[in-house]
Amino acid sequence: MINVRNATEEDLPAMLEIYNEIIINTMAVWHEQPHTIEMREEWFSQKKEQGFPVLVAELQGLVVGFSTIATFRPWSGFRFTVENSVYVRPENRGQGVAKLLLPALIDAAKQLNIHAIVAGIEATNEVSISLHEKFGFIEVAHFKEVGFKFGRWMDLKFLELIL
Repeated sequence: MINVRNATEEDLPAMLEIYNEIIINTMAVWHEQPHTIEMREEWFSQKKEQGFPVLVAELQGLVVGFSTIATFRPWSGFRFTVENSVYVRPENRGQGVAKLLLPALIDAAKQLNIHAIVAGIEATNEVSISLHEKFGFIEVAHFKEVGFKFGRWMDLKFLELIL
């Protein structure tokens, strides 16, 4: 059984492993170099300072995925809008991990009085787009060739959920 809970510092190495696999092998994250544990520690510290949740999905003691929200834009007028992220270990994709993480994240955003959640998704990532649509997100923008990775231009779709 998969358990969703708040992340702790002890989860950072597993979250780093998941994130770096995504950087190296997918278009889901547009970083091109793997992150370090120090970068992940700073990221986690910032989440705590900002009051944003970091959730992990755990299966038999192993972190198999994580999710969080972040500031959408740094200006005060955007303070009620966040951007979400959901990441799953490759061998656990397609097993319903993200379907547990995303609604828990939406619930956490509601508790923070967030008004809107934006998901920025590489335009060919139909699995992520479909996941978000299942939870009420709708496509609101499609930016052409705004990213570059693996030697090719990438489009970015924004999906939005009004809470």
